[in-house]
Amino acid sequence: MEKHVLITGASRGIGAATARRFAQDGWQVSIHYHKSLSQAQALAQELAGMGSRAALVQGDVSDPDQARHLIAQAQQALGPIDALVCNAGIALPIQLLTDTTDSQWRQVMGTDLDGVFHVLRAAIPGMVSRKDGSIVTVSSMWGVTGGSCEVPYSAAKAGVVGLTRALAKELGPSHIRVNCVAPGAIETEMTAFLSSEDREALAQEAPLGRMGTPEEVADAIYFLAGEQARFITGQVLSVDGGMVI
Repeated sequence: MEKHVLITGASRGIGAATARRFAQDGWQVSIHYHKSLSQAQALAQELAGMGSRAALVQGDVSDPDQARHLIAQAQQALGPIDALVCNAGIALPIQLLTDTTDSQWRQVMGTDLDGVFHVLRAAIPGMVSRKDGSIVTVSSMWGVTGGSCEVPYSAAKAGVVGLTRALAKELGPSHIRVNCVAPGAIETEMTAFLSSEDREALAQEAPLGRMGTPEEVADAIYFLAGEQARFITGQVLSVDGGMVI
């Protein structure tokens, strides 16, 4: 029987790479997107070419009603959710906390932390009823160490780490694993705004001397979601080239 993974924020970057990684091994993939319909459609066509069934689910994860609806969309399209990857996230421009507005703070918290809560709350009952499932959240190295001039993002991603560890204890008796990946500097749209000099400086901060790729994060997510990690739960796996040790 084909397994079903739902990936939030799957239309591009780490989410799209993760969708491809699951499809490579024959998983059915629910591709969640908020506004990037054309990118999501292109990805679905790509996965179909790989022989994977794909469904598009739309919604703003910061809205609890839309989060519930996107879970229902995924289940209606492809059946019970075997694995859930909470990847949807946004970041603000690099700035001081004192320059951050109330609306900016709520925007980041709403998507990066509240959004994870909303999606999980809607998806967990189905997993608990089957006593089976795997959840992978996506934090950041800044959620582990904190990043100067990225306080809202760091705070939200630190919340994801705490949520993951607590939920792993809560869902363990139901045979549901909950783990987290914490990417470092990755070549995505979130880092594309940096100058070549800043990108090189960031790369050199990592012992491996380079930035990572979305595919390398996707491999870590796939590992934690799958059977090879069947005795791993409540863990945070850093994918950062050794930047956080």
